Amino acid sequence: MAAQVAAPPPDSQPRGPPRNVMGAPRGQPGPPRNIPVVDREKTCPLLLRVFTKNGGHHTVEDFSVRGKEPKDEVQIYTWRDATLRELTDLVKEVAPAARKRDARLSFAFVYPDRHGRNVIRTVGMTHSTPSARRGDDFRSLAELQFQTGDFLDVAIFN
Repeated sequence: MAAQVAAPPPDSQPRGPPRNVMGAPRGQPGPPRNIPVVDREKTCPLLLRVFTKNGGHHTVEDFSVRGKEPKDEVQIYTWRDATLRELTDLVKEVAPAARKRDARLSFAFVYPDRHGRNVIRTVGMTHSTPSARRGDDFRSLAELQFQTGDFLDVAIFN
């Protein structure tokens, strides 16, 4: 005798499109992971060293000598739950090219690998003007696996 599949109860919701592990439809960003919310009144912020460059990211060689990092540095005090949108707005305050209406900002972490050599890993893209349809705006540093001491390299494209 063949196994029978029971029909879903009539009052149940349709299943909809296939979903990824995070629960979002495929091709769309998932909801934030279980990142603890930071109480910004009680938690000390961390120093985030941000390096901006128009037209592209810095190279690994630009960060090869400690103390001789690129000159276009902005130091930001922030928390691990800061989103790329928050960081975009802070970069716009100091980088005129990022204020242009059609500007896109690409974010990358610079950190040493287990052998001590620096690695650049692109983690997201935002636009100068915010939009609810763009998934990377609301991704947090913690969600992107940021670790204290990493640098943030921001490429500004116009």
